[in-house]
Amino acid sequence: MIAPGSKGWIAKYLQLIESGELSIDLQKPADLTRAEFNHYTLSQTGIIFGYPSKLLFGKSWNISKWTHDEQLTVLLFESLLFTHYNIQGKTKLQPEEFLNDLHIFYKKHRVQSLTSVLTFFLKESPSERIERILEKRTDVPKHLINTKSWMSYFNNSFIYLDVILFEDFLKNKRQQTLDYQKLALMALGIISISAYSDGEIQDHEKNLFNTFLLSADLDSDEKELAKLRFKEGISLNELNSEMVDSWNFKRYLLDLAVLTMHMNQNSRETDLETLIMLKKWMKCSERDLDEAIYCTDQFLLENNHQVSYLNDSNSMELMLDSVSKRWIKILGRNKDKLAQEIKQSKELVFLIRKSASEELTKEEKEKVKTQFMDIVKSMPALAIFLLPGGALLLPIVLKIIPNLVPSAFKDNELEE
Repeated sequence: MIAPGSKGWIAKYLQLIESGELSIDLQKPADLTRAEFNHYTLSQTGIIFGYPSKLLFGKSWNISKWTHDEQLTVLLFESLLFTHYNIQGKTKLQPEEFLNDLHIFYKKHRVQSLTSVLTFFLKESPSERIERILEKRTDVPKHLINTKSWMSYFNNSFIYLDVILFEDFLKNKRQQTLDYQKLALMALGIISISAYSDGEIQDHEKNLFNTFLLSADLDSDEKELAKLRFKEGISLNELNSEMVDSWNFKRYLLDLAVLTMHMNQNSRETDLETLIMLKKWMKCSERDLDEAIYCTDQFLLENNHQVSYLNDSNSMELMLDSVSKRWIKILGRNKDKLAQEIKQSKELVFLIRKSASEELTKEEKEKVKTQFMDIVKSMPALAIFLLPGGALLLPIVLKIIPNLVPSAFKDNELEE
């Protein structure tokens, strides 16, 4: 266990890894690239949206007494550590190399908040220097400290850009080919386009944009340009020259687009059309978009107790309805194959039908989960449910399936 409020916590963290008390070895699925594995693993922690829903490696620690900033600082450290370890295919962590790379990276990082932090103190160790840098990077903007809005949970919403930029730095032989200011401005542009997907801006969307803008460490000129784009609207053609060739960044943009469209709470046809347009523009795959929807839905469902706009039952019901409509479309593309597979298991059909009228037992839920996961293994298009946390969306999927593939249930009814 570490104490992130005190100096020396990084040295202690690295010592726990060295002694074997803390493991950072995660098994990469064979069908994922290292970049995909990095993004999907980190998406489970909340850092993609700047919210520390759980630690990456210190999952068993009791962090209830840590401040929000301390949790996010440690999560950022873990994310950078995992990126260094995973992207380079390390078999053993080299702490000195990691800390040195991280320091060089932040010295090249073009953000205003680090101007006064990179001063070298003679009695300061490399790990203590990184502590100061990370604490500054996760510092809550003063504008947001007293806000009661649910948006305050995303008050460090652009912190994931540090991870994307660090990955780029490692892949390009310690050279920074991407620029924070450019990426943040592009991300704000995508949020603007997503907010206008239904032709009008709602208050939730406006608040989300302002929260992201305040957390972006931008120069004044870039901030004014982002505001102007949001006020007057922006087209993808205007962003053509700003797009960068980074799969991780493009996936992040899809995540932000899906999150922005959640602000309406009512799923519209235009929302999905906009997402498909963004996917094509960025030359992402259908799987990339499905997984962005999956990861964002999972994040909001898992953290709905923290996101205050989902706390009342009406808002939660609207959000679940919105999620259901999206998954009807995603599952609908594979409904014939899905019906064929479900027909093979009378027990699964029985349990799905039963779940519509009464609560399944713990054992029954486990049976449904196991059998559904067996089905999607034979359907590459639905492999997203095999990612960590896939069972979180299962109750929603179970409600959709009978209407989506009624033939699977009617056929079994006749046989019974």
